[in-house]
Amino acid sequence: MAVEINDEAKQIVHDLGAAINLAVESSADVAAAIERLREAGYEMELTLRLEIGLRPYSNDTETDTEATLSLTDEDLRTLRKMKIRIDESE
Repeated sequence: MAVEINDEAKQIVHDLGAAINLAVESSADVAAAIERLREAGYEMELTLRLEIGLRPYSNDTETDTEATLSLTDEDLRTLRKMKIRIDESE
């Protein structure tokens, strides 16, 4: 089911993508890892695919849905490198 979004929402999504890209580009951890690869004799080509899914926001307090998120160790490492913290106890 595709959701139609207005121009303002499209711009916000674009801004979010740009902010994430900037965070990765300016990450000292990412730069250090790339430098270590170069020192090991490798050049790196990095392609990240960002997929943002949107759905209409509902402030319906009667809805009691529980979502689960399964993350691999690699997912967690990537998020930590981007300075995104996940509370794994929940």
